[in-house]
Amino acid sequence: MAQKKNAKPEGSAKRIANKAIVGKKVGMTQVFSPEGVLIPVTVIEAGPCPIIQKKTAESDGYTAVQVGFAQYPERRVKKLVTKPLQGHFKKAGVTATRRIRELRLKNVDGLDVGQRISVDIFAPGDKVDVSGVSKGHGFTGVIQRWNQHTGPMAHGSKYHRGVGSMGANSTPSRVFKNKHMPGHYGVEKVTVLNLTVVRVVPERNLLLVRGAVPGPNGGYLTVRDTVRA
Repeated sequence: MAQKKNAKPEGSAKRIANKAIVGKKVGMTQVFSPEGVLIPVTVIEAGPCPIIQKKTAESDGYTAVQVGFAQYPERRVKKLVTKPLQGHFKKAGVTATRRIRELRLKNVDGLDVGQRISVDIFAPGDKVDVSGVSKGHGFTGVIQRWNQHTGPMAHGSKYHRGVGSMGANSTPSRVFKNKHMPGHYGVEKVTVLNLTVVRVVPERNLLLVRGAVPGPNGGYLTVRDTVRA
């Protein structure tokens, strides 16, 4: 998939965050800065995320917390949550959630099971990396998938949106690996780096981040302090 500038697959930036939270993309809008500048922002409903499990270097070999997001209605828990997971939530003393994510953190000393991570861990001006699953486009051709140029669009061409040359003839008599071909486009884990937090609204659990983030409205996101700080 053709990546946007400043965007990388999540696994390409191996790092451990100081703070992180799970959220959901609400949509995009615009806000004015105190200087009157119009800023495009993405609204993210971030947290509150109850801590379900705490992992330490002594017991697990690394430091992390397992958090939940988007609580189930209590009447739906028995039908929608498996018994092992119900026991996992019960042991932590938290309500069952639709999403469970593990957040690698440098220090988990101040965090305990049952505690909630809320959006106020971030402040306006913070730089963050936002990870999510990109929008799906189905099976697409090379022009949309790889941004290749079209062939001549005149009537006599008869080759407008094809893949182009497939490689050499008798030598080596095959198509080279990694040739840009039609195929499934989108639904990949993508991280957009170094976005600025414009506004935090703790009473509504909202985080306003400058610019666009991966995925559709309603898609789940992970927000961390940036690797480029």
